[in-house]
Order: sequence, then C-alpha cells, then structure tokens
Amino acid sequence: MAASVASAPGKIILFGEHAVVYGQPAIAVPVTAVSAKARIQPDIGAPGGRVWLRAEQVGVDAALDELPAGDPLAAAVRAALDALGVGQPPAFRLGVSSTIPLAGGMGSGAAVSVAILRAVSGFLGHPLGDEQVNALAFEIEKLHHGTPSGIDNTVITYAQSIFFVKGQPMERLSVGAPLQLLIADSGAAAPTAETVAAVRRGWEAEPQRYEGLFAQIGGIVRAARAALAEGDAAELGALMDANQVLLQELDVSSAQLEALAAAARSAGALGAKLSGGGRGGNVIALVSADTSAGVEEAFREAGAAAVIQTRVA
Repeated sequence: MAASVASAPGKIILFGEHAVVYGQPAIAVPVTAVSAKARIQPDIGAPGGRVWLRAEQVGVDAALDELPAGDPLAAAVRAALDALGVGQPPAFRLGVSSTIPLAGGMGSGAAVSVAILRAVSGFLGHPLGDEQVNALAFEIEKLHHGTPSGIDNTVITYAQSIFFVKGQPMERLSVGAPLQLLIADSGAAAPTAETVAAVRRGWEAEPQRYEGLFAQIGGIVRAARAALAEGDAAELGALMDANQVLLQELDVSSAQLEALAAAARSAGALGAKLSGGGRGGNVIALVSADTSAGVEEAFREAGAAAVIQTRVA
C-alpha cells in the first residue's frame, strides 16, 4: 500500500472561551501558519496488524497494542480502524509531528487527532469524510479536556472561521475585511482540562454569578460577529478588551498574560486578550500593517517565547 500523509491547522478562539462550554457562542479561526502532520509508511516484513506509533514531542515510540486506551494518539488510530471496520490492518508505521505549541490553547490535540484520522483512513483506501472526522475527533478531545465544547475539533476539521454554539450546526463566518492578528506564546503551559475544571468548580459554587459572566461573554461574541461582517476592526479591538476583563473575572488570566496584553495595547494594538484555556498559553492582538512590527517587538520585550502572525480573511 502507498504511504499516506495528512495535516491539520492550529486554531485560536477570538471570542467566547469557557462560556462556550455552558451554551454560549464562540468565534474561532484556523491558524495555518502552524500545523500537525501524520505520516504513514507500510511496514514491509512486519506481521499483519502491527502498528507502530512515533511522536517524539510527547515521548511516544511504541506499538499500538502496548499503549493504553487513554492515550490520545492510540485512541485516534483505533477510532479510524473501528470506523472502517478494520480489525487487522496491513502493518504500518505512523509518525506524528507538530509545529503547534503544546498546551497553548491552539488546538494541538485536536489537530493531531484530525491528522491521524485522515492519514490512517487514507492509507487504508477509505478516506473519512469531514463530518465523521469531526465526530471522532470530538470523542478523542474528551481524553484531552474532560468536557470539551467541540469548538477545537470543528474549526480544525473544516479549516474555517466559525461561529459555534455547542450542540448546534456550525455557522461559517462572514468577514467584511481581512484582519491581521499576532499570537504571542507566553511559554507557560496551560492544560485546558485544568482551567475548564477550575471554571466548573467556580460555576458549581456560584452558579448565578458565573451564568451572568457567561451571558455577558455571549453578548460580546454576538456583537463581534456583526463587527466581523462589517470589517469594523476598531469595534473588534474594543470587544477583545471587554472579553478579557470578563476572563479575568473567571480567574483564567494571569499576571504574565495581563502583561503581554498591556504591552500589545501600549504598542498600538486595537485590542488584546488571552486565547484558549488561560493561565498560560497565548495572548492574541489585533493589529494593522502600521502597528504589527511594533506590537511584535513589544510582545517579545514583555517575555513572549514566540510570536505567530495570522490573518482572518
């Protein structure tokens, strides 16, 4: 059988993280400057059914049947085989690599799952459709995040800017004018499952207060969808800043993230906020052609480990 290669982009949430888990909308966009890649080669001479996985970045180098059920890479391979009804595939070796920052809120786990599902099904000659890839990737996301919203796997599977409400069909976004964003990696790992669990504990302790915060975030997301359609960058920047204030109220920001956002605004960004789970990970800033270089420099001076440029078009 021929080799098979598949890739999937990263993603960022522009508006609505955490509140999206509780039924509010969110807006997310793909980040094609970074990606996860899965490459499959036939393992000539190996016994039928033998599958070997190698992913240096997460320390995996083992046969599929040696990995536990809770391993997300193994789960993606098994999900693809089960979906196709293949009990004993031709022997193959799967290599996984990614340029998406780990535990940074950019969908690294979902991107790896999507890439593996596509590579395995392509290798076996029956590529899975987007809808099935999305559904399977969502199940694997539960291993990463416990109670995921589904937004990561959806925006990554379809590689589309989307308006998303949990349990409802996604809506592709209309963008009136291209937007330029800078993504500053704080360098601090931010496992989404931990912040999602922390917010849930807060919600359980103070449901009325948290529901009020979620509702305010939902209102910002709806206003942002209208501003995106109109290409109103100034309004979008103001909404990003407002969303960040509410994320502080949810206690998912940090001194480091606040410093990065403040540095971006001081350098001319129209708005800045954390993106993803928070307490680490990334800060995104909305910039123009005139301010991009200055904001990037400000991010680096404020301690960003890396800065990624992306466009919403």
